Amino acid sequence: MKAIVCTKYGPPEVLQIKEIEKPVPKDKEVLVRIKATTVTQADTRVRGFRVPLSYWVPARLALGLTKPRKPVLGTELAGVVEDVGKDVQNFKLGDQVFALTGHDLGCYAELRCLSEGGVIAQKPVNLSFEEAAAIPMGGLTALHFLREGKVGKGQKVLVYGASGSIGTYAVQLAKHYGSEVTGVCSTVNLDLVRSLGADRVIDYTKEDFSREGHIYDVVLDAVGKSPLSASMRSLKKGGYYLQVLAPPGANLRMRWATMTMGNRMVGGTMAPGAKDLAFLKDLAEGGKIKPVIDRTYPLEQIVEAHRYVDQGHKKGNVVIKV
Repeated sequence: MKAIVCTKYGPPEVLQIKEIEKPVPKDKEVLVRIKATTVTQADTRVRGFRVPLSYWVPARLALGLTKPRKPVLGTELAGVVEDVGKDVQNFKLGDQVFALTGHDLGCYAELRCLSEGGVIAQKPVNLSFEEAAAIPMGGLTALHFLREGKVGKGQKVLVYGASGSIGTYAVQLAKHYGSEVTGVCSTVNLDLVRSLGADRVIDYTKEDFSREGHIYDVVLDAVGKSPLSASMRSLKKGGYYLQVLAPPGANLRMRWATMTMGNRMVGGTMAPGAKDLAFLKDLAEGGKIKPVIDRTYPLEQIVEAHRYVDQGHKKGNVVIKV
């Protein structure tokens, strides 16, 4: 089968189309013919080995010394079940599904085996494969952090990086939970964030949200670019600061802020389940959330897709048709 293989760490050109062995599902696995996947910031960080210096040694040991130990990248997919293991009970041939593979990667290929007990669910019936593939990573990450922040009705929530993959879902989910949402993004994305339901939008190229006097119950930094001191100025005492991308230095500052200021800090990684993905499926079918797709590329143009995401200005998601 065709797959995109990361031959070594480096620029997008290290990605090459190759023929690799077709996977065979184990007893409790399903074989999915992938129709669409995405290029996430996580994919580009692995490809380019862009990790904080303090993480360098453990990251090399975990990911691979000179090239990724799992050479087929890609963290989310949508496709059709083509084969099932003998003990699979919840899926059958022909089912349209979407899934998150996360750190296990492997979605830049024509076929992928997935555990029946993994983060996999029936695809939303009202979405295309391209739209469905753009939900798991951003949607589940936003859902996890908003739940950690106990976001609910009547709260004031600020989403920094509201036009990205995680941010676009964070705005929509916070609105679903009944919060008053302020989105922070660049000038060109103001209308997009408004269209997702944000009550207010702030152009970070012209305004500093931490200087305008508004106080929030929850501040979610979806891109890891908001100074912690700025967020603390805008967070009420006892409020939640949610940091999706928290390097070691940020974690230490967050712990100090927790001890000295009484605010609650949430960083780290998520551990989603199939029920969470099924919850997002129901929201999508009910029109409560919708994926934002910036660009779509064929699998053969994966290098161009990675090059675009490397620029750091994508809106929502970049999708790959397989």
